[in-house]
Amino acid sequence: MFKHILLATDGSSASEKAVAQALELAKSLNAKVLGVTSTELWSALDVSGPDGRERITKYEAAAKKSADKILSNLSAAAERAGVACVTLHVPDASPAVAIVETAKREGCDLIVMGSHGRRGIDRLLLGSQAQRVVTNAACPVLVCR
Repeated sequence: MFKHILLATDGSSASEKAVAQALELAKSLNAKVLGVTSTELWSALDVSGPDGRERITKYEAAAKKSADKILSNLSAAAERAGVACVTLHVPDASPAVAIVETAKREGCDLIVMGSHGRRGIDRLLLGSQAQRVVTNAACPVLVCR
């Protein structure tokens, strides 16, 4: 069935549920996992002014540190579950774009991700990364709530 699962995680409680379900599924199918997290590009508004370059450097360092922690936790969970897992940090990309493009490039046959379940004005303002992935992915997507 599925042999190469892209597991998207941002370290949130919603994605931790997806991690647990994806690792269980991968183990039952003897599939390998590609764990992916992304960090958004800094905003021009965030770095305007004379110390903008310094803020960019600090943002990028903090984003890498956060991604490393998220992926380290995922690697440890995969090891405990006995699942082969490689991890990847995709910097400077929206989560949906990073997930869809990585799945296609790496030949993944399933994407597993969590959903924050936003509704109303939160969904309108913040959008739904899960909806964007489902809409644009070339392979099946399992969204865990």
